[in-house]
Amino acid sequence: MCKKGSETMKYTWSQVKEHSTAEDAWVVYQNKVYDVSDWYEHPGGAVIFTHAGDDMTDIFAAFHAAGSHMAMRRFYIGELDTTSVTHKDEQQIAFEGGYRRLRSKLIQMGMFKSSKLFYIYKCSFNMSMWACACLMMYLSSNPLVHVASALIMGLFWQQCGWLAHDFLHHQVFKQRKYGDLGGIFWGNLMQGYSMQWWKNKHNGHHAVPNLHNSSVHATDGDPDIDTMPLLAWSLKQAKQWREHRADGKDSALTKFFIKWQAVTYFPILLLARISWLNESAKTAFGIAGSSKNAQIELERKGIMYPKLERSGIIIHHLWVLAYCTGFGKFGVAYSTALFFLCTCSCGLFLALVFGLGHNGMATYDAETRPDFWKLQVTTTRNITGGHGFPQFFVDWLCGGLQYQVDHHLFPMMPRHNLAKCHELVESFCKEWGVKYHEADLVDGTMEVLRHLGSVSDDFMQEFIEEFPAM
Repeated sequence: MCKKGSETMKYTWSQVKEHSTAEDAWVVYQNKVYDVSDWYEHPGGAVIFTHAGDDMTDIFAAFHAAGSHMAMRRFYIGELDTTSVTHKDEQQIAFEGGYRRLRSKLIQMGMFKSSKLFYIYKCSFNMSMWACACLMMYLSSNPLVHVASALIMGLFWQQCGWLAHDFLHHQVFKQRKYGDLGGIFWGNLMQGYSMQWWKNKHNGHHAVPNLHNSSVHATDGDPDIDTMPLLAWSLKQAKQWREHRADGKDSALTKFFIKWQAVTYFPILLLARISWLNESAKTAFGIAGSSKNAQIELERKGIMYPKLERSGIIIHHLWVLAYCTGFGKFGVAYSTALFFLCTCSCGLFLALVFGLGHNGMATYDAETRPDFWKLQVTTTRNITGGHGFPQFFVDWLCGGLQYQVDHHLFPMMPRHNLAKCHELVESFCKEWGVKYHEADLVDGTMEVLRHLGSVSDDFMQEFIEEFPAM
């Protein structure tokens, strides 16, 4: 505990806000101030810096087990002077108290306890898909059967993504080691994705969904919308990309992609898995981090399970090679075509679902960033049945992320409890007048495409105004 003489130091909110970079990071937890500057060794990695100069009470509660705050004691420097917190009125304070009480109620209801039978069923179903795809490829000489097999394999990889997601959010086991091992099995071995890469990317996304940057001095916004120059989710994002170029101008390629992004959206999704495989391999083998903060973290901490991660990815590519060659029966061209069919179908199945979760929803700058609850809810879309897709199919296809809003508020809650949680969350949002959005697969996809088209129109109009002679 940091004291000045015999008195505990007190800091104003404006003083805390001055320390908003990774190199100079103060955070607030339950009105206590901690100096976590340069703490890349944080168990969760550089994600802690997304709340530098801010209150992390609610995001901390969402991601940590009870008692985890005790590990922060050595960083304690004093107390927050609560009288200096002028950006919160009585209504906001009451609202925050309300959603914290809701969290406590859900804990008391046992909503964070997993059903092991449910996850045994899901794991068994996934492995049956894998076995079916492999047997179809091995036993049949019919090209149509091979195509069906490749599509099943694409769906298998998508469903592996949801299982790895559950394990690595520690929804299945509260002992984190078991969750990590489950993530390595379903991620590295079965999907080819690095657990460490996924955690860095996904934890950052949860901390600051649809946020361009966490502070005016930071460049650590939501990695899931860091898709320039291929896709721009806001006009500001497109303009920031221009500012980062040496000549301060948009390249012809950038203009082409942004102008036509509503058309190129689905082709880009088809190639998403190839990008993820590449980033995973670079992280697992220590070649490069996926961002500046991830690179520093990689250099400081290394990989948590280096042998398991690397061997899992190597074995994955070996069994995929065997599968795509028909276990030695097919030529190079045919095998390559099968690889791209299952890989691209997986990219589409995966990216379509999590794209629906956030794309086309509100985006924020650091200056307009709302509180934890409103940030998670207003940047997120739930997916319902409709347009001929029954709810049970949506539930299976989306792997729990049909309740994306509820999952973002309570990421450690097992997916089989999210439907019941949803009722309470929706009621709470209506009570407090917080916008809560849902759409079915078709309407949600159209919303995403319309949003991309709107950004394209704004971008091209600005380009014409800035360069009228061109």
